[in-house]
Amino acid sequence: MKQYRDQGAVGALLDEYEKALTEVLTVLSDVSNHKLIAIVDDKTKDPDCRSIQTILTHMIRAGYCYVIEIRKSLGEQIDFVKRKPLSSVKEYQTGLQELFIYNEQLFKDYPDLYLEEKDPDKKITVAWGQQYNVEQLLEHAIVHILRHRRQIERFLIKLRT
Repeated sequence: MKQYRDQGAVGALLDEYEKALTEVLTVLSDVSNHKLIAIVDDKTKDPDCRSIQTILTHMIRAGYCYVIEIRKSLGEQIDFVKRKPLSSVKEYQTGLQELFIYNEQLFKDYPDLYLEEKDPDKKITVAWGQQYNVEQLLEHAIVHILRHRRQIERFLIKLRT
């Protein structure tokens, strides 16, 4: 039976983030290293959306960047992670699991982190210019995983034909 975290909204966000990542790990369990690197969309102008490998590289980097944006807003001097292509499905599965641990660590480091800032002047302005409170940024992170899981599933259908 599923164990739910008892941390209110934080627990719900972590549970849903973990669920989204688990769905990606399940999809990846049937992906060969050959399919990982296969160029599926050679017409896209977005280099992050050409293959399952480029999607996963983007997902992991973005997942870290969301937390880093929050940490920066709290005054931490921390650099963004660089894009790091990995060479196997197993490495990406490990990378996604480590990403979740990094997200969990945010709430261990800041157990009283305020999620629902309404004052626009106190919201986090992220690298692409959008403003979020912590809750909105984590919700965005979760949906980002869901969208790219769907994209990977669609790529797998194309690779079967």
